[in-house]
Amino acid sequence: MKIKSSSELVQNALKEIKTISADEALKLSNEKKCNLIDIRDIRELQNDGKIENAQHIPRGMLEFWLDPQSVYFKEGKLDINKEMVLFCAGGLRSALAAKSLQEMGFDKVSHIDGGFGAIKQSKFNIV
Repeated sequence: MKIKSSSELVQNALKEIKTISADEALKLSNEKKCNLIDIRDIRELQNDGKIENAQHIPRGMLEFWLDPQSVYFKEGKLDINKEMVLFCAGGLRSALAAKSLQEMGFDKVSHIDGGFGAIKQSKFNIV
């Protein structure tokens, strides 16, 4: 049995998902064309800050909160007709999460290259 490494999983995901820059994400957010989703752990938000208009959905709950069949579904939390723009600290977890949302059937999904590290270097408003 060969077990794939986490880096293999991320590399495979990056081939299948849309990756955008922090500046592209800011433009989509300012134009109200996306759901900006922060999938970092709550401790990361507390320690490093967060983006003003981002929705926090912990990585471990993402699929459950977005699945209407799940008891954890968050009705009305997101506009499912808009692009789902995911980010984590560095872009690895968000790549895997974006692939998972695509597998669920979401067709407008992307993740931010470089994650929160890149976001801090952009013009996003961090609170």
